[in-house]
Amino acid sequence: MGLEWMAEPLIGWYRENKRALPWRENRDPYRIWVSEIMLQQTRVEAVKGYFGRFMEALPDIGALAACPEQQLLKLWEGLGYYSRARNLQKAAVTVMEQYGGQLPRDYHALLKLSGFGPYTAGAVASIAYGIPVPAVDGNVLRVVSRLTASRADISDPGTKKQIGQALQQAMPQEDPGPGEFNQALMELGAVVCVPNGAPACEKCPLGAFCQAREQGIMQELPVKPPKKPRRVEERTVFVLVRDEKAAIRKRPAKGLLAGLWELPGVKGHLDQKQAVETVRGWGLEPLRIERLGEATHIFTHIEWRMQGLRVTVETDAPVDTLLWVKPCQLREEYPLPSAFRPYLAAIAGMDGPAEG
Repeated sequence: MGLEWMAEPLIGWYRENKRALPWRENRDPYRIWVSEIMLQQTRVEAVKGYFGRFMEALPDIGALAACPEQQLLKLWEGLGYYSRARNLQKAAVTVMEQYGGQLPRDYHALLKLSGFGPYTAGAVASIAYGIPVPAVDGNVLRVVSRLTASRADISDPGTKKQIGQALQQAMPQEDPGPGEFNQALMELGAVVCVPNGAPACEKCPLGAFCQAREQGIMQELPVKPPKKPRRVEERTVFVLVRDEKAAIRKRPAKGLLAGLWELPGVKGHLDQKQAVETVRGWGLEPLRIERLGEATHIFTHIEWRMQGLRVTVETDAPVDTLLWVKPCQLREEYPLPSAFRPYLAAIAGMDGPAEG
């Protein structure tokens, strides 16, 4: 899998065509690290706004390490995969304690930090520090599979290792070459050699050498196993309101959306009688029930098909598991996963228009 020929045309194309992205404004290791974590499982356009707000609130590793978890998760609200934020902070604490607040200039030391796998360590090491190590993500696996017309399964660790070794040999060894090389491959996969739909082969700086293009099999590659079907789970979500406040509760410490706040809910689509019994089971007396309609939220392996109920309850029943908050508090203080957004309009009007 000789790829030594590709560095010069690839980097030349990147310098001329790279997108202007906020984390590319400089080579600050912290900014690069945060952006790479945010970009996992998330589109670039969605990340831009989050990245700006995050950097304004937590401009350095010390601020991240010291940030209260609830504030951190609020900054992350809507990005999903919240374990990424918790691992960011865990790694920041380690960096403060062991490395004087600076990400180590060492690929293997980076690998030992929470949330750092070979890709993230390679991206930070090469882009921030010019260390010649590959950063192999899905974009890179796709580009190389097509260039070489490889039918090897890209989910196989052996395939990833082989591609990483080939790229290690192909990349320039002198700074800033390694970082530019890795970013160029990622960029090529994001905007030219795209995953869905036909790749823009006519715009590719490597197109003349691409074996998949020559054979007309671009859209057959890369090879990966079919996705397992998601488990469908029906749920009833309750918007419990009293005294111009709404009820939220903490999810369990482990499992889906671990430790985050949620609108109370139960499995299954409940009828009126079942809903009344459920609310009474929480120690509340329902006064009025209004249907809020249906909504769907898709997680990686689970699909929630929800129906919402707005339930006005008695005002004098304390419940230990529920926290009663004003809409403004919910908007500003308490992180609520985006799965519940379809039902926030039933809360927002209680103290003025919702933000965002």
